[in-house]
Amino acid sequence: MQDPFYTKEKKRRPIGGMLAADAWLDSSLYEFWQALGRAYTRYQDFMSLFHVTGFRRFLVEILSDAFTFAAIGVVLVTALAMPAFDIIDRGVLNKAEDYSVVFLDRFGNEIGRRGIRSDDSVALDQMPDYLIKATLATEDRRFYEHFGVDIMGTLRALATNATGDTSLHGGSSITQQLAKQLFLSSERTIERKIVEAFLSVWLEWHYTKDQILKLYLDRAYMGGGNFGVVAAADYYFGKRIEDISLAEAAMLAGLYKAPGRWAPHIDLAAARGRANVVLTNLVAAGMLTEGQVTAARRHPASPIDRTADINSPNYFLDYAFEEAKRLIADTNPPGNNFIVRTTIDTTLQAYAEEAINSVIREQGEQYRVEQGAMVVTDTEGAIRAMVGGTDYAKSQFNRTIISNRQPGSSYKPFVYAEAFEQLGLTPNDTISDRPVCIGNWCPQNYGRSYRGQTTMISAFAASINTVPVTLSIKTGRQPIAELSYRMGLRQEYPVTASLALGVAPVSVLDMTSSYAVFANHGLKTPAYGLTRMTDLNGNLVWEHDVDEEKPRVLSEQTVAYMNQMMRAVVTSGTGRRAEIEGVPTLGKTGTTTSYRDAWFAGFTGNYVAAVWLGNDDYRPTNNLTGGLLPTVAWQKFMAYAHTNIDVEPVFGVDFVPPRRIVAETDLEDAEDPAPARPPSLKPAAARKLLELSARFEASLAHTRTPSDTANAPAASATTGL
Repeated sequence: MQDPFYTKEKKRRPIGGMLAADAWLDSSLYEFWQALGRAYTRYQDFMSLFHVTGFRRFLVEILSDAFTFAAIGVVLVTALAMPAFDIIDRGVLNKAEDYSVVFLDRFGNEIGRRGIRSDDSVALDQMPDYLIKATLATEDRRFYEHFGVDIMGTLRALATNATGDTSLHGGSSITQQLAKQLFLSSERTIERKIVEAFLSVWLEWHYTKDQILKLYLDRAYMGGGNFGVVAAADYYFGKRIEDISLAEAAMLAGLYKAPGRWAPHIDLAAARGRANVVLTNLVAAGMLTEGQVTAARRHPASPIDRTADINSPNYFLDYAFEEAKRLIADTNPPGNNFIVRTTIDTTLQAYAEEAINSVIREQGEQYRVEQGAMVVTDTEGAIRAMVGGTDYAKSQFNRTIISNRQPGSSYKPFVYAEAFEQLGLTPNDTISDRPVCIGNWCPQNYGRSYRGQTTMISAFAASINTVPVTLSIKTGRQPIAELSYRMGLRQEYPVTASLALGVAPVSVLDMTSSYAVFANHGLKTPAYGLTRMTDLNGNLVWEHDVDEEKPRVLSEQTVAYMNQMMRAVVTSGTGRRAEIEGVPTLGKTGTTTSYRDAWFAGFTGNYVAAVWLGNDDYRPTNNLTGGLLPTVAWQKFMAYAHTNIDVEPVFGVDFVPPRRIVAETDLEDAEDPAPARPPSLKPAAARKLLELSARFEASLAHTRTPSDTANAPAASATTGL
């Protein structure tokens, strides 16, 4: 029997190993911290050797921060310079222009050139010494001293700019400017300037100074489509570069910075003033004496006449050049020199420019409108005139193509045409002019009143807003947008509730093409400006297919209905100022919110034209509507365009235009008629002839005798005057 008082004694574990491990850990930590303390003490003793106090400590702190920020800057600049390394690896240079194109008007007369005019055949040592000195004195006086980036020149330019005087010299070295010409775009950003600096240093490492200067002189843009001083000397002075005078060299050297501003064919006075600054730079740089430049100051350069280039249809030529480059890329012909025949009529172009400029000149200030644009085509889409702005020399922005503005009520033909196509309505059908809402949007009429029941043609002529909105609800807004694309609009736009009132952005060219569908019996009629392209040897590169079948966009019934409605706009609606006696005129006015845009687009049996007036910065005009100045400008042009031609009828419009009376002739002896060219009398010449006629009549009235006065009616009846 087990003893109840017996307790088994537990076996004790050995503790020596655990105590040893604990002791080792404690001693190791102690020794580590002791060693760390001794090391820190030695570090403090070492750093005490560099301890400074007072003013020396201030300098040390400044230098320390400077090195820190410098290191950060080096890392940042290196990161930003990575694109420069990529550009160098690719080795792709910017091309000034790939092609040289001579443009002819519809009758075969040269109207202008676009593309390259360059010549790098003249060696640097054959160029006049004073041209090189003038370039260096104006663009980079320390060119042969710096490493690609002129630090001193940049600081000097910054100081000069701070005083407001930027005429003497710029901050970029010639190497930097060449790097931009060869590799970069013209945008002004800090990143681009850093990349430009790296590329400049790379150029300095791989090319000699003379090679860099030669590249710069050959590639610099000199205005007028000329690249390089050799081409510019021929263009402006009709001379070889070796034969130019000091005055002419100074004028060329003044073009590098702003050729569009100082080109002599644009502003001769400004060009001569800039040349005088270059002569001053030559003296200030110590390259020539005042006595050496005195003759050049007294006898400034006289460029050859380039008036024809200034009066060229430049907006159209810019458009035609882009179209030509696209065709060349598609056909890939050999060579890079071409001759292109266009559709432009220079006489009609002059009157289109006069129509736009005259209304802005006479009433632009009153209505606070500064810009206008106009495109004219025939009923087959051939562009006869293009006015992209009021002054090409001041602004090359083509408002007929690049600018997309809201058309306002001139968009409504798309709405009504879709309603006729889809709903089977007619112009005489009645519709209710009453308040209508789409969600929270409730449009109002121009006069904030409603007519109640009205006909479609009356609503269209009066440009009522609620009716097209009601129609857009019935047809759907997406079909309206799709119809507008089929008719000629190319800029995509969102389909919103207010689409029926013309909130979609459109170009003047596309509006003209769209209205040409109505003038061309419902067939798609895209505008075109080129008819034929050949190389310099006359080999055909491309030709417009005049027999190409055009797809039908609208039924003839819809076209007839729409033409009747647009005729009512001119006879009894908002476009009455477009009426021309003896000519069937049709169209639609358009005005946008806050009067930012004013339109009139319309056509006759001969021509289609769209006019836009407004401001580039979208400033509101002074209550300018489409029925005012745009309609007046349209009427001015069309009245001339239909002079001395057969006025064609318009499909669907009950209007018989009068025919010209043609004298009888012997048909057997008559030759085949040549294509009739409009009279070439320019607007200014016409005004002078009218003034001369008035003076002549006044002179006759002053010198007439009583017997002359008595016989005057008979004489007038005889002569038909």
